[in-house]
Amino acid sequence: MADQLPSLLLLPPPPHPANRAALKAAFEPPLKAAISRLKDEKADQHASILIVGLASPILRGTSLRQKSLSWPEAQSVVAGIYSIVSVICAQLSVPSHMYAGPGSVDVRVLLIDHDPSAPPPKDFKPAIEPNNTVVPDLATFASAYHPWKYIFHTSNEPGYQILSTYLKLAEPVQTLKQDQLIAVQGGLALNVAPTDRSQSSQQTEPHNIMCLGGTFDHLHPGHKLLLTAAVLLLNVPEKGTAGPCRFIIGVTGDELLKRKKYAELVQPWNVRAMSIMDFLSSILRLSKDGWNGAEQPKLDSGSGELVSRFRDDTIEIQCVEIQDAFGPTITAEDMDALVVSGETRSGGNAVNERRRELDWRQLEIFEVDVLDADDVVDGPTKTQDFASKISSTAIRQKKAESRI
Repeated sequence: MADQLPSLLLLPPPPHPANRAALKAAFEPPLKAAISRLKDEKADQHASILIVGLASPILRGTSLRQKSLSWPEAQSVVAGIYSIVSVICAQLSVPSHMYAGPGSVDVRVLLIDHDPSAPPPKDFKPAIEPNNTVVPDLATFASAYHPWKYIFHTSNEPGYQILSTYLKLAEPVQTLKQDQLIAVQGGLALNVAPTDRSQSSQQTEPHNIMCLGGTFDHLHPGHKLLLTAAVLLLNVPEKGTAGPCRFIIGVTGDELLKRKKYAELVQPWNVRAMSIMDFLSSILRLSKDGWNGAEQPKLDSGSGELVSRFRDDTIEIQCVEIQDAFGPTITAEDMDALVVSGETRSGGNAVNERRRELDWRQLEIFEVDVLDADDVVDGPTKTQDFASKISSTAIRQKKAESRI
């Protein structure tokens, strides 16, 4: 991303409760404004990249090494935002998958831990202080994510409050011109205080080794949700204290995809694996040099493996080529948990059945929410129809039809 500056959309905390209708009311206006602006940025041959930074008090715990989050709540909010993004892009005829070229907008949602009620720090100096999760606090985000092409913010009180704090934190690392700061319409947010905050969001136990499988062709919002949800479960060790936590991604080999619809347009394995690494780097990389300090993935040539480490080697991402539905889940016993979608739920159950036959411990299964249009689109829209429009198959079909 160093050769092309992304833009940032800073969003205030989501409404409570954060159901799809409430998320739409709060976030559709700013998302639509930012995407509409960027889709017309056709100065070069690249897509516009928009990082959506959702700043909210997502983490609990006072110590850096004892942070925790509620995975069901976190992934649900991410799913809601990607649902809104997908609908907006469909309405505006804007391609939303990665590397889609000029006129497309590659949206990447990033969670930032920030309590708006906390006083801003005084005499701040740039500092990157990672914790035991992949979620940075606002100070670390400001110190590590820069420079930006544009910074979009909502034109309401919560939006200006977060922008003011962010600009104080970002001032030492990027000088921003006034025309880079773009106010966009803020949405409506209604909050109902939970009767018992301690019971409203049970914290999720993190894991040292996560795994996920899929084709990941033309990486789109559904893939981005899966990858984000998986890394939110990682238990990140302190630098120098242990080996890295690991995220193993089984990426279907080219040979298995020859019978797919429009198979000639399926991206090669190495392109799909590099797309995954590119996307994950925008969530995991932390460098005082900003985009210029991004780690380069290491391709193990000829072996169907792509490996990259982030955050001083505390996180290892490994893409491996798989030739069946199970991949490394039944060849490596040392795994903790598996992330699935509604479509791959049966595959997760099959994995555990095979592991049971091997007398191996069962993987904990985490299922992400679906990208749901029912509470996002005005009018009768079937979620199944909506999902089919943003699938890899639909993307290949559109490419095939454009060549006729």
